Amino acid sequence: MPYITTADGTEIYYKDWGSGPVVVLSHGWPLSSDSWEAQQLFLAENGFRAIAHDRRGHGHSTQSWDGNEMDTYADDLAAVIDGLDLNDIALVGFSTGGGEIARYVGRHGTGRVAKFVLVSAVPPFMLKTDDNPGGVPIEIFDGLRAASLADRSQQYKDLAGGPFFGKNHGLEVSDGMVDAFWRQGLQAGHRNAYESIAAFSATDFRPDLAQVDVPTLVIHSDDDQVVPYEVGGKASAALIDGARLITYEGGPHGVTDTHKDRLNQDLLEFLKS
Repeated sequence: MPYITTADGTEIYYKDWGSGPVVVLSHGWPLSSDSWEAQQLFLAENGFRAIAHDRRGHGHSTQSWDGNEMDTYADDLAAVIDGLDLNDIALVGFSTGGGEIARYVGRHGTGRVAKFVLVSAVPPFMLKTDDNPGGVPIEIFDGLRAASLADRSQQYKDLAGGPFFGKNHGLEVSDGMVDAFWRQGLQAGHRNAYESIAAFSATDFRPDLAQVDVPTLVIHSDDDQVVPYEVGGKASAALIDGARLITYEGGPHGVTDTHKDRLNQDLLEFLKS
């Protein structure tokens, strides 16, 4: 299995499919690179080299005790990009992965980056604070932490069978889709997944987005119950000069599965532009 070893000895697993211009895909919480398989296959079949990695503590990567925060996630991504000597890449981040690619730009710049894509992503800043009054109250994230400690297997089933894919709002969601989410979630280390809640919710990505100076696409659903539209995609698009915002009306958070055909086409159009 292919791995990149980071400075602290963590092994980051990655999948490298196809050939052509490079697209690097960063996944959401508590998932793995498997969550990108529909997009990765589609892009590889359409002339791109699509690379997706498992964040530390997730999927097949090392369940490290430390480093479960955005600075280290971004440095791990840099280790993959540098280790494979990737250039002129399109960085694509879903949910927590959107935070990861934003912090990558904040810490490592855009020297290797040609395009930037946020999908249902957590930037610019999820948590409600005095200077972010429209954010999500901390009680919501405390509830996620409590559920993780109480019964995280059931937590993942409840998320996938409810707000993540929009089943509770009437969208058709297969048992397989729910099961895949549950399986990927339980592959993640308990501590890794628990600490990642703070990483995606309480990290302020506004300074990172200010450094994005490449063509940018933002995709977000207006019925996203995990990262609210106004808090996430709409706010990020307003902060990145020249960013294009595509709104999926009535869509949920997990559009990589529920709206995969539309998402694939939107990504392909942007990558070829």
